[in-house]
Amino acid sequence: MKWKRAALVLSSFLSLAFVVPAGATSTTPRWNVAKVASLPSGATGLPSGFLPALGCASAGNCSAGGAYVDASSHTQGLVLNEVRGVWTAPTKLIAPTGSASDPGLTVNSIACGAVGDCVAVGSYDDDKGYAQSFVVSEVRGVWQRAREVRLPANAEGASQLSEVHSVSCWSAGNCSAVGSYLDGTQPVGHSEGMVINEVRGTWGPAQEVKLPADANANPYALLNQIICVKGRCVGVGSYAGANGTTQGLVVNGANGSWSRGLTVVLPGNANAYPDADVSEVACVSPVNCTALGTYTNVAGHDEGFTITESNATWQEALAMVMPSDAATNPHTFFYGYGGLACASIGNCSAGGQYLVGTTQYEGFFINEVNGVWQPATQMMLPSGALMAGKNGGVVAVSCRSAGNCSAGAAYDDGSDRYQALVVNEVSNTWQVGQKISLPPGATSVGIDGGVYGLVCHRTGPCTATGSYLKTATTYEGFTVSTS
Repeated sequence: MKWKRAALVLSSFLSLAFVVPAGATSTTPRWNVAKVASLPSGATGLPSGFLPALGCASAGNCSAGGAYVDASSHTQGLVLNEVRGVWTAPTKLIAPTGSASDPGLTVNSIACGAVGDCVAVGSYDDDKGYAQSFVVSEVRGVWQRAREVRLPANAEGASQLSEVHSVSCWSAGNCSAVGSYLDGTQPVGHSEGMVINEVRGTWGPAQEVKLPADANANPYALLNQIICVKGRCVGVGSYAGANGTTQGLVVNGANGSWSRGLTVVLPGNANAYPDADVSEVACVSPVNCTALGTYTNVAGHDEGFTITESNATWQEALAMVMPSDAATNPHTFFYGYGGLACASIGNCSAGGQYLVGTTQYEGFFINEVNGVWQPATQMMLPSGALMAGKNGGVVAVSCRSAGNCSAGAAYDDGSDRYQALVVNEVSNTWQVGQKISLPPGATSVGIDGGVYGLVCHRTGPCTATGSYLKTATTYEGFTVSTS
């Protein structure tokens, strides 16, 4: 099934929301037929259909990334570049010096500070078989060799498991990224969070995230996403408290200096053991952001929440009101690839998945309008659809203007095959989803495929990327845009 970004920690996801002014004009996007994403010579497909990363410097100038399997069955890093609306030849990323013969290099996230100046992050295997973090930069349109992230001083030296999960750039050569690593505690290292900063084109060593005072000795810290605006950044995720409870985490940074993390104040009906996690974050200014995630309530039900930062102060989280047909335990779920977008302060759109009855999974949308979160609504599927399915629902959301957005999703059709879907929001109302026309010969995106990345611009086209089943066992990538 599709990998939730939170599940990437110490194992092995989309560009964050673009900020657009309120009141920008919008017309309903018309989506074209998907095109095959070219792979390097000798490639045999995408492992598990994984093409999670998409970043765009401007309309028609984007980079997508993930991994591919070469003719030797080795996993290699993959970047696809769109230049002035045309997807060019694919790029095989060169793993850092000291990588394994099968580097297992995988891109998790891409961000672009300017056209031809992007950054990709993820993980790879070193020559001892341990997972290490990497960053790699595109300089004037040319991707450089990936470099290993220098971990904090307390990192485990011999048997490391580290990974960079997300990156965001506010200008060319100025970016920040978040990830996880093992410290040197014996006999088993503790999972810690880290931040890495790029300043004027140079990446510094990673810094350990300062967790709230109640953090457990083994905090199982996880940073899912980061977004930066004008040098101020917000990272979100989770950590284990002193009594072993999993709490939502927000970390603020500015110009490379990071404050101690904050515990999310959950809704009043949260369980004493809330199993909370912050999945997504979007900012419309350096000090006005919105995040969303999940928690367990006092009845043991998995619910969604939203939390708002207003003028640099994070408020108490609000429980989501799910659609009226939701099961008593809706099992609210977010994939973590960019399912939240905010066009202006108090105007956001988001989506995920929930349970109806006992076995029917559906997608949902939830909108904030003029500062008030509305009840969630079910994603409307094309005629003949069975349901969104356990591997379906809303994955990615991006907005042209307040109340005018597009979403990438997947659903189970009447033949019990998963299909890719795009859904348009017009004036705060989500329309019936449109099945993406896959490349010739393709009949399904499979359980691991569908839309992973989607970016819309105030003017110009929307761009989406994802994967589909070429054969019964082989995944290929696709790109699709609006006209």
